[in-house]
This record gives sequence, C-alpha cells and structure tokens, in this order.
Amino acid sequence: MDSLSRIESWLVEAGLAGAMETELLDGFCDYCRGAEIALSRATLVVDTLHPTHEGHVFRWRIDTVEPEVVEYGSSNVGEAATRWQASPYYHLVTTGGSELRRRICAGETEDFAILREMSAEGQTDYVAFVHRFGATSIIGEMDCVYSSWATEDADGFREADLVALRRLVPLLALAVKSVSLTRIARTLVEVYLGRDAGERVLSGRISRGVADRIKAVIWFSDLRGYTKITDTAPPEEIIPLLNDYSAAVIDAVRAAGGEVLKLIGDGVLAIFRADDPAEACRRAMRAMSGLKAAIRAVNERRAAGNHPVNEASRIAAMCRSVDRGVIFSSEFAAATPEPERSKLVSIGRYALRGIGRAEELFTLDPGLVTPG
Repeated sequence: MDSLSRIESWLVEAGLAGAMETELLDGFCDYCRGAEIALSRATLVVDTLHPTHEGHVFRWRIDTVEPEVVEYGSSNVGEAATRWQASPYYHLVTTGGSELRRRICAGETEDFAILREMSAEGQTDYVAFVHRFGATSIIGEMDCVYSSWATEDADGFREADLVALRRLVPLLALAVKSVSLTRIARTLVEVYLGRDAGERVLSGRISRGVADRIKAVIWFSDLRGYTKITDTAPPEEIIPLLNDYSAAVIDAVRAAGGEVLKLIGDGVLAIFRADDPAEACRRAMRAMSGLKAAIRAVNERRAAGNHPVNEASRIAAMCRSVDRGVIFSSEFAAATPEPERSKLVSIGRYALRGIGRAEELFTLDPGLVTPG
C-alpha cells in the first residue's frame, strides 16, 4: 500500500470512529508530512447550525502542539463581513471556482492580505479548496468545507504535492462533514429537548410510550415587566434584551448543575436532578444566586449602553407610591412637543430599582386633568 492509500485508509477509519475535527486535521497533516508533503500551515472551515455561532475554524501549524479551534459568529455584517469578502474562500464562492493557488515565493500576494501575512511569516506557497455539498445535503449555512494549505519549503509545493492534496482533501472534507453533522444533531436535540432528554434520544430511546420517572427540582423563571417592555421599547431592542436575559439564566442554571429544558418567550423552564433531593435543592439555590448577580450585570451593562432594561415597569410601579395615575419618563417628557409638553409637570427625581441612576419623572398637571 502506498503512502497516499494509507492516508485514505486512516481517514476512513477515523471518520467512521467519530474522530473530532482537530484529531482529523492533526492526523492528516502528520500523515502528509510523513509522505513528504511539506505542509507548514493548514486551515479548515465549516459552517454549522447553532443558536449563537455560524461555524468553526480549525487551524494547524507545524510549530504548535494542538490545532486551534475558533467559533465564529455572523459573517454577513460589520468587520467580519469585510474580512470574509476579502478572503480567498469568498473569491472561490463568488467565481464558482474550487481551487486557488498563489506562489508566494514568486510574489503572487497582491490580491489577498492573508498572503502578504503569510509571506512575512516565511510561507512560500498557498492553495485553497472549496468542496461543495449537494443541494439535498445542505443544513442551514453548512453547504461546503473550505480548506487552505501552505508550505515554507523554499521551492513551494511540488506538482506531486498538489496532486496528492487534490486526491486526499475531499476525503478529509467528507470526514469533517460527518462529525459536523453529528454535532448539529446533538445541538438540535439539546436546544429543543434539553441535554439529558437529547442524550436519551441520540442513544436510541425514542420508542413511543416509553417514559422514565425522575425526581427533580423544577425551575421556572421569567423576565419581570416583560409585557410592559414590549409595549414601550423599540421592536429592534426586544430580541437583544431576550438574548441577554436568556444567556444569563442558561449560564446560571448550567453552572449550578441544572438543565434548561425550554425557552418560552421570556420564560425559562429548567430542572435540577441529583440522587440526593437536598443536593438538587442546593443546586437550584446556587443557580438563583448566580442569576441575581448575572441580571445585575446585564442591567448595568445595558443601562450604560442606553439600552432598555425593565425601566418601564419600574416607572409604572411608582404610580402607587406617588399617587398618580400616569407617570412619564424624562426622555418621554423631553421628546414631547409643545403645547403638550407644557401639560407635564415634574414630580421629582427617583432612584428606580435596578436602573442604577436617579431619573426625573413627570405626570400630567393635576390642574389640567378633567375630573371623572
């Protein structure tokens, strides 16, 4: 068996065994170097289907012990979009190409900034591939595997090296796709069923009518004043607020050993299980303490950035304290035009709970309010 056939056999075995992407990339590069393909840098990129990130980047370098893993967010806006659109991968996607080579040692670095960076690091040759999936095997944004390969050999890649990479990388991409789809399946069942129930489904326990009886502390929490917030805050602020709040709850529950079962609008359903019921209760209490601290941090951060917290409900709660039927915020009063503005009178400055700053509040001038 020749060296390339051995690499192919290893990839098949590792892929079937469920090796992670870092193991696949690390082993692949080691085998390639053993076959005298002088790799010095390699990158694999694959999108995913996940609530908080768009995909994964796996990077291997000859001078590092373990491959680097990066989870990236949306590549459609801001600086991330700018970087993506300036990449060799984007060029391949938009031109319909599948391979791009640049001989860095020959000065072919003008069209991509990454090549100039590689040149400064001593890389001499670069090749990138896009291996696309069929239309029926696309999941979310996951429609291909991107990869790039570099060498610091003085003469760059030999033609035999490129032939070998063209033969081997598609098999590596297939193995990466396999493990990525497994991760997507696990993510989906955890998001919609919860971690424990998801694990049971993935292990094959999906027969209709089969159920287990468990003892657990049941947790339900929601965002106080959420209805009032949705009535008063701009629509584009609602989703970021929910994201901040749900992240705080999920992190607190998981840190204390609990499991989030479901997100229901602003509500969170979770359970805390333990062989000892007292331990389950302790975990729930730890989660409560952690959540209080997290919510304080969220409120402070959002207030500092002029984002709405539960300020509207805090103002509404002051109506009873100051014996007024309606109260307006200082921002509302400042934005009210004349002659309506002259109908508002200050009722003083108040420190609203959870807001972190005193605010002047207003009401309608009692002398102008029609009785009845």
